[in-house]
Amino acid sequence: MGKLRQNKYDIQELIQRDVYVKDKKVGVIVGERHHPNESRVQSLRLMVEPTVAEEFMRKPADFAPLSKELVHSIQANGSVRLSKSMRELQRRWRNTVRIDEKLYAPDEMLDRAVLDNQGLEIGIIKELLKVKRTYRALRIKTRLNIQMQYGVDDYINIPISALSKTRERLDEVVLSRGFDKVLQLPSFGQVNDDEADFESEC
Repeated sequence: MGKLRQNKYDIQELIQRDVYVKDKKVGVIVGERHHPNESRVQSLRLMVEPTVAEEFMRKPADFAPLSKELVHSIQANGSVRLSKSMRELQRRWRNTVRIDEKLYAPDEMLDRAVLDNQGLEIGIIKELLKVKRTYRALRIKTRLNIQMQYGVDDYINIPISALSKTRERLDEVVLSRGFDKVLQLPSFGQVNDDEADFESEC
């Protein structure tokens, strides 16, 4: 079959297909982000082969993003072939956020709601911030009620280390503790310091 053109295949046609770079099986497509704005959905979700994760990730993860632009074609046997090498895939996996042993691309994080572990919605992710080429914080646009209740600014930074899990169906990120406890973390103070040396990524 020919190349996968934009909008030619939807996720239902790609899901559960094996993914290959040349003769190496990389993993299986298991879904994509649930977001009403399709232009935000630039990545597929991939369940990665353990041997591939061991070889091509700094720290192995079970799930990782697969950029749609890397998908080249569907083969006669039903598998998906990628257009780039494993080194390109490795490079992209380095540019991710790790949450609960899963890797997420920047496009999978933007505009997600952030909740604390009690279900309180803090705000929406607007930017990812790096220090020395590693993501260290999320820039959050806080809800008005959060600003009033906790006396925080309309934008705050949440350390990546304070994230616990994602809720894929609801497009949410959940913190590891209550927001009042997050505010007391030393890492929260560090990422909100005026002298924090961030490299804005997106």
